[in-house]
Amino acid sequence: MRPHRRLADYLQGVEGALAALRGAYVESYLEELLTPARANLRIRIRFAHGRLLEINEALAMQSEVLCHLDYRYHCQGPDQRLIFRYDSTPHFPDLPGFPEHKHLPEATIPAPRPGIVEVLVEADAELPRAR
Repeated sequence: MRPHRRLADYLQGVEGALAALRGAYVESYLEELLTPARANLRIRIRFAHGRLLEINEALAMQSEVLCHLDYRYHCQGPDQRLIFRYDSTPHFPDLPGFPEHKHLPEATIPAPRPGIVEVLVEADAELPRAR
């Protein structure tokens, strides 16, 4: 089964972004092609500074447009504490942009879905220095 061209291009772009990472390694990568127009993506990336990034996406082609049916980008520190998590779980109906939002250690804020490269950059951001 071959994926739709746009879906295949997106998955290839994700693979390229992961290959360009320095100071990180991919613990697991699962690309599940359900139909030529539908896929799930699950990735775990460990950064040299100890952060873990988990990427989960449900993707589908709808009228020749690639859509994210659901997503979750969860980043935690070496101590397993939340750094950030973007997701589309519909549990904050009063936030603008519902259901898309971003969890931070002290708050949940409105936030559109970032691209994979943006999430990788944010997860790899320099750790704050102790004062």
